[in-house]
Amino acid sequence: MLQANLEAAKQKAPILLMTHLVLGYPSFEENRAAIAAMDQAGVELVELQIPFSEPSADGPVIALANAQSLKGGTKVDQCLAFAKEVAHAFPRINFLFMTYLNLCYARGLAEMADQAKAAGIKGFILPDLPFEEAEQWIKLCKKRDLANVLIMTPTSSLERLSLIGRESTGLVYSVGRRGVTGLNTDFGPEIGAQIARYREATKLPLALGFGVKSKEDVSFLTGKVDIAVIGSKLIELGSAQKIESFLKTVR
Repeated sequence: MLQANLEAAKQKAPILLMTHLVLGYPSFEENRAAIAAMDQAGVELVELQIPFSEPSADGPVIALANAQSLKGGTKVDQCLAFAKEVAHAFPRINFLFMTYLNLCYARGLAEMADQAKAAGIKGFILPDLPFEEAEQWIKLCKKRDLANVLIMTPTSSLERLSLIGRESTGLVYSVGRRGVTGLNTDFGPEIGAQIARYREATKLPLALGFGVKSKEDVSFLTGKVDIAVIGSKLIELGSAQKIESFLKTVR
């Protein structure tokens, strides 16, 4: 389902946008206002991050948002209920859950997949899911028509990239550099060469994140990847009004 939605959306825009929210930060009310702003700006995909105490792939901005959300008492059940609400309210947007594997294990993998599907979620991004241990999760997701979005990194061998490109569903999430989210990325020839490696390894829609912060970054990625992922920048902007203004001018 997700891949078909993205292929259709690609006919209408030179590059698609995927944004990121940490659920419960600063509040669910402000999350909803931000999603409404993203909808107005034409965003095609939104990552809803279920906060986790050890967000190992996230940089300081998103890690702090996770900590603040948990400090405020955010629970998985609240995140599921919120996802169901916004998936119904904003049917044009493809919503994905982003979180970490231990949280899914704690709930039960099958139960987590079932509840996400019932909420209208299109798939999952689990950045700490080792590909070698992903078989059970991949089967659970495929059975429920949930995308299981795997991640390509600059340190992956060509063989590993090909395996990821073959086993990922919906789309492939690629990263432009080593490290965590939110830090500066130099969008130049080195990134272009890295994207070419990723492209060779998959026929799925290709997203690229980690450090996408400006119209110039998105312009660089246009024609090279299918989806630009913007996360930390939006959390830094804060208000729904600022988010909408930024997203309306970024591509």
